[in-house]
Amino acid sequence: MRGLYSSKTEIRHKIFTEIARMAYEGQSPEMLEELPYKIVPGEIATYRDSIFLERAVVGERLRVAMGMSLRKVTEHAPISKGVEASVIEEKYYEPPLINVIKFACNSCPEKRVMITEGCQGCLEHPCVEVCPKKAVHMEGGRSHIDEDACIKCGKCLEACPYNAIIKQERPCSKACGMNAIGSDEYGRAEIDQDKCVSCGQCLVSCPFSAIVDKGQIFQTVMALKSETPVYAIVAPAIAGQFPGMENNKIRGAFQALGFTDVREVAVGADLCTVEEAKDFLEEVPEKLPFMATSCCPSWSMMAKKLFPEQAKCISMALTPMVLTARLIKQKEPNCKIVFVGPCAAKKLEASRKSIRSYVDFVLTFEEVAGMFDAKGVDWKDIPEGEPLFRASADGRGFAVSGGVAEAVVHAVKRIDPDREVKVMNAEGLQNCKKMLQMAKIGKYNGYLLEGMACPGGCVAGAGTIQTVKKAAAALEKMKKEASFTDAYDSKYRARLESLEKFDVE
Repeated sequence: MRGLYSSKTEIRHKIFTEIARMAYEGQSPEMLEELPYKIVPGEIATYRDSIFLERAVVGERLRVAMGMSLRKVTEHAPISKGVEASVIEEKYYEPPLINVIKFACNSCPEKRVMITEGCQGCLEHPCVEVCPKKAVHMEGGRSHIDEDACIKCGKCLEACPYNAIIKQERPCSKACGMNAIGSDEYGRAEIDQDKCVSCGQCLVSCPFSAIVDKGQIFQTVMALKSETPVYAIVAPAIAGQFPGMENNKIRGAFQALGFTDVREVAVGADLCTVEEAKDFLEEVPEKLPFMATSCCPSWSMMAKKLFPEQAKCISMALTPMVLTARLIKQKEPNCKIVFVGPCAAKKLEASRKSIRSYVDFVLTFEEVAGMFDAKGVDWKDIPEGEPLFRASADGRGFAVSGGVAEAVVHAVKRIDPDREVKVMNAEGLQNCKKMLQMAKIGKYNGYLLEGMACPGGCVAGAGTIQTVKKAAAALEKMKKEASFTDAYDSKYRARLESLEKFDVE
């Protein structure tokens, strides 16, 4: 749960911190063998049945944090096996990005309806009467459910006057908008990688911390220690993520980690806004029945997987991450770019061959928090400096649901004040699917559709730290601090055409 510093959060933070410390201090990656004993000290288990199990889980988490794959449970191998191939700067993710540590999984039931101790054995027993399959009956003065006959419709749950009946669902499966999570032969969670779009909502939802995503912390720090200039491009969802963080401290804090400088991805969001506004005016409805935004990779992947006939309606505009990286590399082609944001799926986007030349590494806010601790950076001690000021309020608004569409509408109005733009937006992949199903049958012809995989938008991404409510409030404050409002007024707008043609090998 975002914003809750739990034992799960603590272990994740320790792992990211120790990986970063290992890189900053120049320790051999073989140090991985010792880290489980540092992260989980002592002889008595704290979180699981056995301290050996706790350390085994930590060992796998260390591997994926280094960008490596999980080991096979049936084969003996050291934690550091294959690490040599992962300590080079050019290391990209081996698929899959999202993984299940099987022996950390609790084998939660996929879905079941249960009678709790709250049952009063009432005379009316409406739960019995409403069940369409006669799966509920009275036994020993209490309601009882025949699991074999139950179809999990929930009618008994709704009818119970005491709220004594509950429906349990596997948290990771419930959070997955792609229905990509099922069970293996032992009842443990298993991800169907053909369906998965790497949104990371399962990762956030698993209370046993059994689901993990691969990282590039070590590789990023190695680049920071080199002679190559390394720029951090920070997503607008950074607002409020770190305690004590103010706009005029962001640059100094990242420079303390070793970055050359910082740029706002909201600058790229401004350019993406202008591109999508132009595309909408040129193509809808003459060439396309509707146009959908492109900035959320999980949303666009879902659309292309499940609605291939409507895939052409997804905007072809480059994402804010790529546009921002291109702006920098057009000026400094030999530099390295690190996207810092809330999103697990951006890791997958950056690993595509067409994007690798621009975005070298992707880190989440949660991973960067580990780097700050490893380096001993305290936001409160960072002196005030030049704030980030090159992006519009609309560009920064990309981080919340509805923000992308709002920015595009504003840009359309600047280009063609008389054009009416009808908008529909959805957050969470289940709702996004419903929106596209309606679009498929023509209900949204002429519309601009915005899809966000994470409920609430990017401020609810899998790599965020703060609660969605706090992050959204901090973003509103950051939007008000912007030096201009409309994306169309970006001083970089004139460079759009050259950025589209720009190529780096």
